[in-house]
Amino acid sequence: QVQLVESGGSSVQAGGSLRLSCAASGRSFDRYAVAWFRQAPGKEREFVSAISRVSSGTYYADSVKGRFTISRDNAKKSVYLQMNSLNPEDTAIYYCAALSVILTVTPPRDPHGYPYWGQGTQVTVSS
Repeated sequence: QVQLVESGGSSVQAGGSLRLSCAASGRSFDRYAVAWFRQAPGKEREFVSAISRVSSGTYYADSVKGRFTISRDNAKKSVYLQMNSLNPEDTAIYYCAALSVILTVTPPRDPHGYPYWGQGTQVTVSS
């Protein structure tokens, strides 16, 4: 069982940067794979990035590859999403999600694979 709280969302001009944080509460955070999803009005929730139980495994949607970086600090029970070169198409509510795993696995890209979700944080990128 884990509880997730996102923070760091804001309004920024195109080309700017933001760092989102996902703070976890609960036991055994190092046993969870964690992913970031985003959802814009009228669109489906889409995969952004994920990190495996161990930090050696990171994954990105093609739309953010090269611009976003996911990382985790298990001692702080936190996962971060560094977002650079933001553009208006990145505007969305960003959610973190977690999945408990007992082995090192590739995190799923389907949001239905994650039972634990944060409340979301709004990112708005203006032209």
